[in-house]
Amino acid sequence: MATLKRGMRNNEVRELQEKLKQAGFNPGAIDGHFGGATERALRAFQTSEGLLVDGIAGPQTLASLSADIEPDPPLAIASVTVERVSKMFPSTPRVNIETNLPPVLSSLVASELADKNMVLMALATIRAETAGFLPISEGKSRFNTSPGGHPFDLYDNRRDLGNQGKPDGDLFKGRGYIQLTGRDNYARIGEKIGLGNELVENPDRANEPEVAADVLAAFLKVKERRIKEAIVRGDLRAARRLVNGGSHGLERFRRAFRTGETVII
Repeated sequence: MATLKRGMRNNEVRELQEKLKQAGFNPGAIDGHFGGATERALRAFQTSEGLLVDGIAGPQTLASLSADIEPDPPLAIASVTVERVSKMFPSTPRVNIETNLPPVLSSLVASELADKNMVLMALATIRAETAGFLPISEGKSRFNTSPGGHPFDLYDNRRDLGNQGKPDGDLFKGRGYIQLTGRDNYARIGEKIGLGNELVENPDRANEPEVAADVLAAFLKVKERRIKEAIVRGDLRAARRLVNGGSHGLERFRRAFRTGETVII
């Protein structure tokens, strides 16, 4: 079993209880029934180990317990089909999903973000940022360009983005599935995905599907713990804010995430 949670009753739960007791977290009766005492012991163990405290024994928790329970392949990934994702992107041409979904899923698996919540987080983020399921460049708007100014002039001197004046605003405008923005972010994420300084030297590469997928996964990986905590609390606004910094696209994000919960196993 890849995941053990309250209400389950089997030998894997018994093994989990034994491991918790050995670790010093008493689950009560070793009876193979995942009840309240087992959940409380598990939460205490997760807190002690700095894990996501959700009371669910997933692969990371089981690995920390050194449990002899063989995790299954990432079930969420296995159930993410073009047909199901199309329900999350109701107005998107199917061909866009067929083309761009495979590199996104490959990057999530490579970054160990293949659990259901992080898969939904990635897909809902794409839905909020680029409804067409294509890596795209940020468009000119009143938020990035002053009246009569050259495109993206309001980004040129954004020190918080690491920009160094014209033409950095235009060079390092938002791109990809997640709208990577700013010289510092292009440099930092480029290093993380193994491109070195390539994204700084050639920013348009952030719109290549494979690169855009790696950028998305790398960005989510940095925020993984906080994103999961927000989702466990049911706070999708907070999860969205961790990526976007605000609530732009929140309703699209929320609708896609909730739809995905029902169609992806």
